[in-house]
Amino acid sequence: MPIHWRDHIVSTPDILRGKPRIKGTRIPVSLLLGYLAAGHTIDEIIAELPDVKAVQIHACLDYARELSEFEEVA
Repeated sequence: MPIHWRDHIVSTPDILRGKPRIKGTRIPVSLLLGYLAAGHTIDEIIAELPDVKAVQIHACLDYARELSEFEEVA
């Protein structure tokens, strides 16, 4: 089943100054991506942040993938 990051990630100007975060939380996407970049496993992240689910971590990766595909049109 494909992960659709828009189902799990939101950005609103009144919370975390608009930084992308996990829907229903104040956990920024950048925090989860930072854990992954540091070599933590999904299980380790969930142990540290029990409100986070594996599907939400996968959504962060899909979000990052989509951002990396952005092309500026001149």
